[in-house]
Amino acid sequence: LFRSYRFQCCRAWRCFNYTLADRSDAFSAVAFDSSVDAVSHGVLNGIGMTSQRTRTRMIERLREKGIRNESVLKAMAAVPRHVFVEEALASRAYEDTALPLGMGQTISQPYVVARMIELLLNGRQSLGKTLEIGAGCGYQAAVLAQLTNEVYAVERLAPLLEKAKANMRTLQQFNVRLKHADGQFGLPEAGPFDSIIVAAAGASVPPALLQQLAPGGRMVLPVGAAEQYLSFIEHTPQGYIENRLDAVRFVPLLSGTQ
Repeated sequence: LFRSYRFQCCRAWRCFNYTLADRSDAFSAVAFDSSVDAVSHGVLNGIGMTSQRTRTRMIERLREKGIRNESVLKAMAAVPRHVFVEEALASRAYEDTALPLGMGQTISQPYVVARMIELLLNGRQSLGKTLEIGAGCGYQAAVLAQLTNEVYAVERLAPLLEKAKANMRTLQQFNVRLKHADGQFGLPEAGPFDSIIVAAAGASVPPALLQQLAPGGRMVLPVGAAEQYLSFIEHTPQGYIENRLDAVRFVPLLSGTQ
């Protein structure tokens, strides 16, 4: 059962029109390094528990759990999840479970990634300009990048951001821009965004993210502390409309950078 809510934004809509190339704190586009090409080709294919057959079984499980959008399933199938986890956990990469990344963070459960992206994409041809809060190791950003040409991803923990950059180079995923920043404030200089996805749970919806959601845009994020739910927000001509969906469990959305 959906429950709908309306938001009042605390400030009037503002259009941001900065040029990223002119800013010293602009996002880092992942640069091509030909030296990793041969190595990455072998890594991406996988063997045994990281083989294509194992990845196909993950997609079958997603179908069984209710993921219906073929574009989302294709995007999930295209991204080798084993590249994003620690080598010791590679054999578990295609299990439908969250796995530890270190620093108290996790790579999200495949079903949750697919569910959130499906909510953003359903009824649309593309995600449009997309912002991810909580890039972690870069897995979800890589999936998003299969569905749009423009992904911006923010991560507050510098070691994880460096890991995400390395993973993007391995995949040669060059349409993702990564930044070390406090995700609660979004990225106003790159907004507004057609899609916003958040990989950590705050006690409430961050006002800055609402302000950066373009008219007609969609945002999906976990909300809550002890009990969390998935919030789906649309920016309509009548205002911001929220639907409260599944019960979920995410790491907390923290402030500051490290």
